Amino acid sequence: MGKMGKFNCKGLKDFQKKLEKLQDSEEFVESCAKELAAQLYALVVEKTPIGDYNIYVEVTARRDSKNHKKGDKYMKAESTGKDGGTLQRGWTIGSITKEGNTIKVEIINPVEYASYVEYGHRQTPGRYVPAIGKTLKRAWVKGKFMMTESEQELERITPKVLENKIKSYLRECLK
Repeated sequence: MGKMGKFNCKGLKDFQKKLEKLQDSEEFVESCAKELAAQLYALVVEKTPIGDYNIYVEVTARRDSKNHKKGDKYMKAESTGKDGGTLQRGWTIGSITKEGNTIKVEIINPVEYASYVEYGHRQTPGRYVPAIGKTLKRAWVKGKFMMTESEQELERITPKVLENKIKSYLRECLK
């Protein structure tokens, strides 16, 4: 019979220590939740509409010009001095809490009219609104569904995001 030879188990002990690192995955799970929250935040901010507060005035061309002949009517935007983007700037990532096996992340927009833009709202046709310089035309304004659509898009891309995150975590732990 042949001899077994020498066996060094230092490599196995190092590998065991690396595997023990994988057991402590609380930080990893929280970082995944933060990554998904950041993805959702970016998606919802991108989809949030920015208000246009210019007043559009019908102008009749007085003389021939490069773009308009005499008597042509066109719409010209006049600035009201009010900027849009309050709703878009209002988005924040709230607290991250763990309840049992569930991690909850809040994406918040405290702007008072955020829900009306999200889901739509009623209005009185014919009423003049000085803030926007327009007369309301429709009884119902459709919602933009920026949060709803962003959540659906996040659900679609979540597997790929988590797969990349897990691969990098395993590479780091098993170096």
